[in-house]
Amino acid sequence: MGTTTNAAPDSAPDPGAARLPRREKVYEALREELMAGRFSPWERLGEERLAEHFGVSRTPVREALARLHADGLLEKRAGGLYLYMPTFEDLTDLYELRITLELQGIRRAIDDPTVHHDAARLTTELESWQRMSDDEPAPSAGFVTVDEGFHTALLAASGNRALSASLAQVNQRIRAVRMYDYLTADRMRATIDEHIEIAELVLGGRLPTALEALADHVGASKDVVVERAANALAMARGQIGGQR
Repeated sequence: MGTTTNAAPDSAPDPGAARLPRREKVYEALREELMAGRFSPWERLGEERLAEHFGVSRTPVREALARLHADGLLEKRAGGLYLYMPTFEDLTDLYELRITLELQGIRRAIDDPTVHHDAARLTTELESWQRMSDDEPAPSAGFVTVDEGFHTALLAASGNRALSASLAQVNQRIRAVRMYDYLTADRMRATIDEHIEIAELVLGGRLPTALEALADHVGASKDVVVERAANALAMARGQIGGQR
């Protein structure tokens, strides 16, 4: 992974974007690129290079970096700012929290018969993944944000906004490592198939089976990520050590 040579990714025009202050535009553009996996965790985020990348002066870049550091998306090490990389222990703890949050979305509907998933929202999400199944995207680190979209939508569909907001925060903390979960075609295929299965089970009212499928899915992903995390973190430490 590395920085793209061209500026920001394609997106639909935002009517309000032209009215945003330059520092806000840089902040949002850089945040989007970080979240899409366009920077590796051991790639130093230098003001001068980023200013050239976005075609601005160093001041809005400096302000954007400061905000992203305060957001927890960046961390200071080796005399500079880098994409946040959790320790192995942090990753394990955060994954445990992720699993707890995600399963609670289905458990609350099982425990309380008055709780129902938002069928329209979940149907839209299911249709999106069915289209992906027909036209499977190539393996990419940036796919992690697409995966997160499914899990956030599934949890939000259960009706508890606090749960989905908490999941979004956890996802942000583990994203730099989870990127390594989508670099092979088999993991892409498994993710798509399992998301479709889980959504169909929830929409069909088969909640206990859906809960089991979701537990298997997130747990399997944890096994893959933790295994690869050891290599990724070792590589990161080696890269960081070489910069000192």
